Amino acid sequence: MFNNKKWLGTLLALGMALTLLAGCGSGPAASPAPAESLSGKSLFVYCGAGMAKPFGEIAEAFKAESGAEVEVVYANAAQIQTQIKTTQEGDLFIAGSVEELNPVKDFVAGSKELVKHIPVLAVKSGNPLKITGLKDLTKKDVEVVLGDAEATPIGKIANKALTDLRVLAEVNVIARTATAPEMITALSVDQCDAIIVWKENVSGSGIEIVNTTDLDAQIKKIPAATLSFGKNTETTAALLKFLDTDQAQNIWAKYGYEVVK
Repeated sequence: MFNNKKWLGTLLALGMALTLLAGCGSGPAASPAPAESLSGKSLFVYCGAGMAKPFGEIAEAFKAESGAEVEVVYANAAQIQTQIKTTQEGDLFIAGSVEELNPVKDFVAGSKELVKHIPVLAVKSGNPLKITGLKDLTKKDVEVVLGDAEATPIGKIANKALTDLRVLAEVNVIARTATAPEMITALSVDQCDAIIVWKENVSGSGIEIVNTTDLDAQIKKIPAATLSFGKNTETTAALLKFLDTDQAQNIWAKYGYEVVK
């Protein structure tokens, strides 16, 4: 007769052995495969000159993570629009506002909003002329530098805001610039008393932002537009995905941008 206890023990031992063998065969749950390296691949991006610092940092971070080469052309909106229409080359256009895409809409395959572009009134530190809002730009002896109203979004915004207040003709605009950083330079070296510029461009000592709501209605959103003739589709998709990461969004925030929710 079989020894029931001994037989039961043998069955249990056999079952455990089979379980262990099965476990060894299947192994632990597989970890997700690492993303394919984009080393050797490239990307050609147009970006508004006023966003050179944050986007330059984002491009370097993307390159470090992916291995892709990123070529970025920084210029004002009109220059970029002309180059896009003339050369019909490039993969992405990081524009200063959604409106900047209109002149090249026939070449835009799609776009997504990234961050808010916030215009501000900036003056010398200490605000010696006591400028509290846009209407104060009409004061005697206040010299103002604005962006090119034909070529730059910040110039168009300044014109609209001052026109809405019916004071544009009374403001002593001594110069118009092609880029936002040029306005910062003019104020920094004491060539003017006030500028209307993007919030992210105001940095360093010698300049401060006036606490006013006069420009709140002019806040814009920065889009990333995919160009229809772009050749580097895989790298483009990877960068668009990277722009949604905390790493990219934290870089924008560090320069004063607000992420679009």
